[in-house]
Amino acid sequence: MSLSSAPHPPPFGRALCAMVTPFTADGALDTDGAQRLAARLVADGCDGLVLSGTTGESPTTSDDEKATLVRVVKEAVGERVPVVAGVGTADTRHTMKLAADAEQAGADGLLVVSPYYSRPPQDALEAHFREIADASGLPLMLYDIPGRTGTRIEPATLIRLASHPRITAVKDCAYDMLGTQKVLGATDLAFYAGCEEYALPLYAVGGAGYVSTVANVAPSALRAVLSSFDAGDTGEAARRQQLAAPLLELMMASDLPGTVTAKAILNALALPAGPVRAPLRPASPETTATLLTAFEALTATS
Repeated sequence: MSLSSAPHPPPFGRALCAMVTPFTADGALDTDGAQRLAARLVADGCDGLVLSGTTGESPTTSDDEKATLVRVVKEAVGERVPVVAGVGTADTRHTMKLAADAEQAGADGLLVVSPYYSRPPQDALEAHFREIADASGLPLMLYDIPGRTGTRIEPATLIRLASHPRITAVKDCAYDMLGTQKVLGATDLAFYAGCEEYALPLYAVGGAGYVSTVANVAPSALRAVLSSFDAGDTGEAARRQQLAAPLLELMMASDLPGTVTAKAILNALALPAGPVRAPLRPASPETTATLLTAFEALTATS
């Protein structure tokens, strides 16, 4: 929210889940499981779904699988919540193709990560995002996660990109609260916390909400943090955020990727998930038991 503008409704909702991509036991895309999981997440409080991001194992799913996932999830949730499709790659042309595929499949928005490995300078990065935005009719959520891509979307670059009518949001995993506040004060970009421990602090300074891996397993508990804040009970919001912290740490700050930990819990609960694709490996039984203990403690108190 810019200092000179009135607040705008979040373009993709507040409580978004970075949904896992369910696979069958033999590793194929589980379209039925994806539909059942999507419907459950919406019923349990998610008002937006983000597909084929980091948690959705986008590096190991094919272009056809990505488009099919958008189509079947959109069939399951209809117009109840927006479906945002991850389309970012290291190649501008490939990203443009995925954007067109997602739009045709029924996506409501696009998640576009910075090109990774090549580490383009800021002017090239800006041109990349503008080309994607120009090639699609869908709104874009830029994904700033320099710890994975090697490239930060600098605040000055975000401020320039905010002038594009279809660049509307940022998934913020930059761990730079000062830089984020600088962009919030200068633009109308909607900032979503991509790191769950920042969900409440970012929301308190004008963020739009979160895009959460942990929401795959505890959607209601995380949404309750924002709902308490919206109700004016900041103390309750803080209490609920702190209650979630042990599970957040185990799922997102251990040695395992969030995809692995989320699927471990979902599988243990007999919910759609299935295996992870190599090079990822499943969580051990011991790790899964520890995750379930933290999950049960949170859901029993929230």
